[in-house]
Amino acid sequence: MRRFNTAGPCFPDEHYMLDAESRLAETHSLINNKHYFVIHAARQSGKTTLLNSLEQTINREGRYYALYCSLEAAQSFPEPERGIPQVFNCIISAIKISALPFKQEIIDAAGKTDKNELAISIKELLYHICAVLDKPLVVFFDEADCLSEGTLITFLRQLRDGYINRGRAPFMHSLALVGMRNIRDYKGKIREDTETMGSASPFNIVSKALTLKNFTEEEIRALYSQHTEATGQIFAPAAVEKVYWWTDGQPWLVNAVAVEVIEEQLKSDTSKPITAEMMEHAVQTIIIRRDVHIDSLLERLHEDRVRKVIEPVITGRENAISLSSDDTLYCLDLGLIKMAVGEMVVANPIYREVFIRTLTQDTQFNLTSKIPQIPWLLPDRIDMNGLLKAFQEFWRENSEIWIEKYAYKEAAPHLILQAFLQRVINAGGKIFREYASGRRRFDLCVLYAGKKYPLELKLLYKSRTEQDGLEQLGAYMDQVGAREGWLVIFDRESDKPWEEKIYWKTADLPQGKIHVVGC
Repeated sequence: MRRFNTAGPCFPDEHYMLDAESRLAETHSLINNKHYFVIHAARQSGKTTLLNSLEQTINREGRYYALYCSLEAAQSFPEPERGIPQVFNCIISAIKISALPFKQEIIDAAGKTDKNELAISIKELLYHICAVLDKPLVVFFDEADCLSEGTLITFLRQLRDGYINRGRAPFMHSLALVGMRNIRDYKGKIREDTETMGSASPFNIVSKALTLKNFTEEEIRALYSQHTEATGQIFAPAAVEKVYWWTDGQPWLVNAVAVEVIEEQLKSDTSKPITAEMMEHAVQTIIIRRDVHIDSLLERLHEDRVRKVIEPVITGRENAISLSSDDTLYCLDLGLIKMAVGEMVVANPIYREVFIRTLTQDTQFNLTSKIPQIPWLLPDRIDMNGLLKAFQEFWRENSEIWIEKYAYKEAAPHLILQAFLQRVINAGGKIFREYASGRRRFDLCVLYAGKKYPLELKLLYKSRTEQDGLEQLGAYMDQVGAREGWLVIFDRESDKPWEEKIYWKTADLPQGKIHVVGC
């Protein structure tokens, strides 16, 4: 019986899946026109599933031979002296388990190539393979961006050499380099500050870079309907809408939420319809549990080049992110962020939540002993005024020490306050967060005992900060349907006395009452 898959590539007889090739139909025309191209997408977006499908389709149609080859085994060998022989071995291993004919002839021909001839061994191996075959060869090099430094340079230069001479010697008809990153970021991975590629760049053989997009809401509905057809179990329309909102169609997350509901919550009992409430519960479980997929992304938050992009997204700083920056492109390729309506935002609400929780988890733990009681939580409400006044006192006494603990120093005020608020979640509340580069603010809404508490966090950077904040928070209060809000302004000027930074005042606006909390 088929099921939703969260581990490795999908197979039609085992898993519910969308047609892989229809997600990137352009590949067939590129192959027919003898192009060398790139396929890149974030982790667990369906790349290997696509390549497996393409390999089978091409071999079945019989016009070309197709070979799938993963280069992951060569990841740990940046020096060509060790890396190129590993790439050579990866190709041989792929041939042995492939559907190619003439395998023994190919292996015998490969034996004529010395894999330690680093500058030509891969090219010569591919010459020999193509000479044996009676049809053109298409190769899909998966995990190509695992290669680095000298191994990557040497490998790509040999592909380029074979490409430009393929009119005189048999070589690959078409190939795809596949990984998380576009080939433009391969350059960043191999260049030191003083190193250049020279005029014979190995990257100019690539005609196009394609990417796998997330599922649309209709595609999620189509995927889930396969389970309905197989079992009779119905997904409520609101359940699909809930999944799409939380995941933005990220394929692994879409499958993971379904697995959590069907296999964990319902224990594979298909007699019950799947509701939006079940999906919401599954999402919260996944956020807290931090599966391997999410953990692998969170590891990236500690990289300096990722911090340079994510930090201004958290603080809302204007003009801090360049679309042409290698760091920005890197984060886009990893699937950490996306461009939405002129703003750079975290890729989906699940990541948005786990990013903040991850960056504040040490602070949350330490605050448990620092402030062991939570007197602001009452049975029917939060004493938000009391909570924020306690935070003001804590911030005045401890901010310098606690900010130094953060790599994200500019975002530290936002993160430390949210560590306070996270304890509300742990006591039965929820927080919805909205943040994006260029907004100059961080909006969040705390939900507790059926009541909403909207807050806006801002860094003081000009004289209109408070007025802008009042207007922005007023609009946000309208959006969430609340008549009271809190505007928290952090003043980072080191030479200003605390008596001027710490203050509390209340403004009455048409949208309701706003408390301005100086920190």
